[in-house]
Amino acid sequence: MRARRNFAVFALFGIFAAAAACDRSNERRFALNGQVESLEPNRKTVVVKHGEIKGFMPAMTMPYDVRDAKALDGLAPGDLISATLVVLTNGAYLTDIKKTGTAPLEQKPPEAPAPSASSGFELLKPGEAVPDTAFVDQDGRKLRFDTFKGSPVVVTFIYTKCPFPTFCPLMDRHFATMQKPLKADPALAKVHLITVSFDPLTDTPPVLKEHAKTLNADLTRWTFLTGDRDEIDQFAARFGVSVGRAINDPRDITHNLRTAIIDGDGKLVKVYTGNDWTPDQVLADLRSLG
Repeated sequence: MRARRNFAVFALFGIFAAAAACDRSNERRFALNGQVESLEPNRKTVVVKHGEIKGFMPAMTMPYDVRDAKALDGLAPGDLISATLVVLTNGAYLTDIKKTGTAPLEQKPPEAPAPSASSGFELLKPGEAVPDTAFVDQDGRKLRFDTFKGSPVVVTFIYTKCPFPTFCPLMDRHFATMQKPLKADPALAKVHLITVSFDPLTDTPPVLKEHAKTLNADLTRWTFLTGDRDEIDQFAARFGVSVGRAINDPRDITHNLRTAIIDGDGKLVKVYTGNDWTPDQVLADLRSLG
């Protein structure tokens, strides 16, 4: 989550404004100092490159919501700001934004050329077979992804220490929400949920099993996977997942979000980008598989 990394991927998704209406009893507030990289007043969103937020998250660049578009009045890319980050159970937003100065924006290095088709990292297309990668589940059992053939699968990518409520924790909540309708609908009886952690250093099988317990996960329908870090990164990259780790601490992770439906033949059906999807949307897409 270092500020010097290229975080353009985070522009693909924002933080839900509606989440700001969550239970204030769980509200936490943090001082934030950084630089405006871009802003979209009509979406009440500002992308900020900021320093470490002590007690919460390392330095990084990402989009933040504001409750009122007027909070962005007078701001422009390059402005230095101070603000308060309000973190709720299901969301976060910036308030008390003050301009403290201005500075040239850091020049981004040119983007690397797209990977070649022979690199093993090219994006999967609908209808293509998902790689049969080796994993370890929450019980420490070794298995390959083809183990899930015969059942439609919804797969997402997280790490359990992710601090931001609208990133990995939201993916967890969405999957937890889907459990009941999946069980109740005979047409969806075979659907399996898979959560892949890209932080095997921390997310060992016992950690994943405890994480599953906190989510009330039905492990007959929802599996948590870890494994070799490089293999996981390559598997995740095929879905468009980008993972960055700080050189001095591999547990310091930056990532985007991808969730995918895979059919019973092990072929990709659809990829959802970011956090702008709902359980109802996924359930409807699963029902359309026939």
